[in-house]
Amino acid sequence: MSEAANPYQSPEVSAIPEKPLAPQVMLTETMLGHLKDASPWLRFIGIMGFIGAAFAALWGVFSIAFAPLIGRTWGESYRTLGLGIMSSALGTGMFVISIVGGLAMFLPALFAYRFGEKIRSYLRTGAERDLEMAFKNNRSLWKFFGIICIINYAVVPLIIIGGIVAAVVSSI
Repeated sequence: MSEAANPYQSPEVSAIPEKPLAPQVMLTETMLGHLKDASPWLRFIGIMGFIGAAFAALWGVFSIAFAPLIGRTWGESYRTLGLGIMSSALGTGMFVISIVGGLAMFLPALFAYRFGEKIRSYLRTGAERDLEMAFKNNRSLWKFFGIICIINYAVVPLIIIGGIVAAVVSSI
């Protein structure tokens, strides 16, 4: 049997593109106008993301700091249910979730801010490197959101199954 007739053979790709790359496309005035209009909004969204990430991190710090107070406030009702350790676990869980959430908010804010900043820099200087970095940050922003979507679609069914199991166990 020859190599060409093997249906399980890996495909081969030539290292040299078959067609030459497209010539450099210049940005039109309309494109530059849209980039100019988007730049302040991207920087604004980035700054709002930084503020949101800081609030999430502060919430995490406060939740771990106030876990003993929650334990004293709710401790008696938890003890009667046999859940005395719940208050510290609640504070620790809120801390971890808030810190991870803050970090998850920080990265897209950083990419959006850098995208807007590099567009602004490109419009001032005309340096192609600034435009390349702007689009690199744009790609990173959407890649991050794509990864977050994949993680959400993987985790949400597990949470649903866990909730069903917890509901069944608690009803027994």
